[in-house]
Amino acid sequence: MVQVNKQSLERITNSPEETERIGEELAKKILSHRPESEAVLLSLEGELGGGKTTFLKGFARGLKIKQMIKSPTFVIMKKYLIAKNFSCFRRFYHFDCYRISQAEEILTLGWEKIIKDPENIVAVEWADKIKRILPEKYIQITFKILDKNKRKISIINKIA
Repeated sequence: MVQVNKQSLERITNSPEETERIGEELAKKILSHRPESEAVLLSLEGELGGGKTTFLKGFARGLKIKQMIKSPTFVIMKKYLIAKNFSCFRRFYHFDCYRISQAEEILTLGWEKIIKDPENIVAVEWADKIKRILPEKYIQITFKILDKNKRKISIINKIA
């Protein structure tokens, strides 16, 4: 089980379904906590094909989002609504910074306002490209490819 309040956690998955399940578990843990003074931010890092988008499919399912989650590589950001009666969080933002060459490029998308709103959950794929504009507190999730379907997922809670 993924624990948000634990400093770090490492899991090995053997299939995309297991990777999605870890994402779903993390979403449920986050939803069980009241928002603080800013958005909950997930920083996802790892090589291409490492499982970041797969993880977020499960994460969105844990938030009860019905829409299909696809990486917003070309549009950079997608916004999803979280059901009002389901949680105190209202919106899930999914950023993909793969095509970003300078961190400031996402500022034009309302980045600062989005990460300051405690009703938001924000996931950033390729967050290492914008590391210098990330807030101090976030959950860092790193994906390492071990073989065709096997991944090592490391979660470090920099919120607690």
